[in-house]
Amino acid sequence: MTSLTQGTWVLVADSEKALFLENTTDAQNPNLQVRRKDEQENPSDREQSANRPGRFNDGPSVHRSAVDDTDWHELAKERFAKDLSDKLYEMAHRGDFEKLVLVAAPEVLGELRKNLHKEVSDCVIGEISKNLTGHEIGKIEEMVKDALRHS
Repeated sequence: MTSLTQGTWVLVADSEKALFLENTTDAQNPNLQVRRKDEQENPSDREQSANRPGRFNDGPSVHRSAVDDTDWHELAKERFAKDLSDKLYEMAHRGDFEKLVLVAAPEVLGELRKNLHKEVSDCVIGEISKNLTGHEIGKIEEMVKDALRHS
């Protein structure tokens, strides 16, 4: 059983927002304090892409095929997860935390896992595959405490 001891950090993230929280009390009654908040502007793909998909010739015939435009919105989400992993590395390297819990939407958690440096992954004591960025801190405290108790 893992617990949210004093000094444990909790990253709560989705594809556009991240809260870096630190438990300032014990595992029985965690008190998560916001240490950092990051947010990314990520308009819908429609607002970021070209007007029409590109086209190319299929060879000597008269057929032309549409080419999908780059999904800028999705790329920005992946880039945000990569940026988060880099920030976590900097923080771990500075000694900001020794224990870390990752709480993120499933696709973000997957991207984070792919990009975490060993120095950070060695600090991870738990992962929760849920998007809790829209919840109040008190609710996050309870959900993290319960999830770690049952891990």
